[in-house]
Amino acid sequence: MRMQRMMWIAWPAFLMAGVLEMVVFAFIDPDALHWFDEPLPLSRQGVYTVSFFVFWLVIMASSAVTTLLSLSPFEMNRCPVATDDRPPECAKLSA
Repeated sequence: MRMQRMMWIAWPAFLMAGVLEMVVFAFIDPDALHWFDEPLPLSRQGVYTVSFFVFWLVIMASSAVTTLLSLSPFEMNRCPVATDDRPPECAKLSA
């Protein structure tokens, strides 16, 4: 189930990062970007690559928060350890 949730986060974020990359760089020339009044020391492809991964990480973080907020109280509070193997701090009712 965790891997499925991870894919619910990563795959749509990957697709939207690609779309955002196209939209942003349709209007912005990577060679015109500056950092502290200095031109970026990256090639055009480097700027595309770094920005794609930044977009992807930001969108994944947004999707992860949405997924976390969609969990039911039961999912949040259940102990993932079997009843017999639970440590004292996880002494909850049987799931």
